[in-house]
Amino acid sequence: MGMSIAHVVAGGIGGIRTAGDLVVRMQMARRMRIDDAKAYVAEKLKVSPFDLSDVHVMREVREELDIGIITSVPGCAKGIEAKVRIAELLGIEINCVTRLKNKMKF
Repeated sequence: MGMSIAHVVAGGIGGIRTAGDLVVRMQMARRMRIDDAKAYVAEKLKVSPFDLSDVHVMREVREELDIGIITSVPGCAKGIEAKVRIAELLGIEINCVTRLKNKMKF
């Protein structure tokens, strides 16, 4: 648990409020350095790496892509639904998403 906290702090661009959670996922899933992870996420979101830390830009992007936002909005993805969308968008495996998909295969 301690290492993931260090990665979140190192990402330092606001977690789910911006794109910090996505950058950290790429660092952990693909062992990317922070600059590479930011570039990858920015490309996938079709924004500049600078925009990843802009709360207003990322709020719009997150709502548009339905990948979870900090405040609950009726009809928007949250929880596991948002994680499924994030896994597909970034092309990574998220353990809880994989387990859910395996459970749904009867």
